[in-house]
Formats: sequence, structure tokens, C-alpha cells
Amino acid sequence: MAPQFVLIGPPGAGKTSIGRHLARAMKMDFADTDSIIEEEQGKSIAQLFIDDGEPFFRQIEERVCLETLQDFAGVLSLGGGAVLSANVAAAIENCGSNVIFLDVTLAVAAPRIGFNRDRPLLLGNPRQQWQKLMDERRPIYESLATLRIMAGDRSVSEVVNEIVAMVDAK
Repeated sequence: MAPQFVLIGPPGAGKTSIGRHLARAMKMDFADTDSIIEEEQGKSIAQLFIDDGEPFFRQIEERVCLETLQDFAGVLSLGGGAVLSANVAAAIENCGSNVIFLDVTLAVAAPRIGFNRDRPLLLGNPRQQWQKLMDERRPIYESLATLRIMAGDRSVSEVVNEIVAMVDAK
């Protein structure tokens, strides 16, 4: 059993909010791997980075993603960096799900994620760091996606309606 939908994309693309609404529209369960990790570990992603470091977080993230990609049947939102794991990328490719890359520009993402909040990978110059992450990850997102949606500054409902229409047209 694999998710019907897997949402991938950078921080600020709306994976969680769009995922929740898509799950409601499709009458499915919703899961977010970042939320699963936070609940399991008893601390925020940012605190995990601070206390235990990125390598520790990435190990947990890989395990949670692989388990969820195998055992969850609804709409699944993955953390932005999950696709950097070759094992996770392979699992995404082989799961048979609708893999949706929610694309967004820096101009749209910036106010959504609030660069003044705890985002360990965006320390220093947050806008420059976000762009660097996106430049690195974009080819991976694009190669894994079966659908690419420009989330842009559109409403969650508009994006969900587009996803539903695209899936229905398949």
C-alpha cells in the first residue's frame, strides 16, 4: 500500500496546507513526515537540528519517509529535503503514487515561511540559502514528479482544484 498522492517541494510551497485540503477533497487521510518526526522525537525539526545535528535528523527523516511511503495510503507531504536521500527518491519513483511537485518562487515562499523563524538550513542570509537549496533540489523534484503545479500566490483551493482536475484527466 502506497500513498495516492505524495507532495514534494521547497519550504514555503504549501505542501502541508495543500495536502490537508487535497486529502479532504479526495476523502483520504493526510500525513506530513515532518509532523510525524516531531511527534516521535518530542521536539521541533529546528530543535532536532540544534540538539542532534542535521545528519541525525536526515537518518530519522529517511526512516520515517520510507516507512510512510510503504504503509500510508492517503495524501503524504514530505519535508523539503527528504528527496536528497537516494533511498527516499528511489522509493518515491517506485511507489506508483501521483507525485506532485509544488513549485514556488522565492518571492512567494519568503512571506509564507517567515525567514525570521527557526529554519536551521536558512541561517545567515535566508533568501540566499533558500535559493541555494532550491537550485540544488529543483532537478530532483522535477525528475520525481508526475505532476508539477505552480503553487505561486494562488489560493489553496485553486491549487487543489487544479490537482484534482489534472488527476481526473489522466
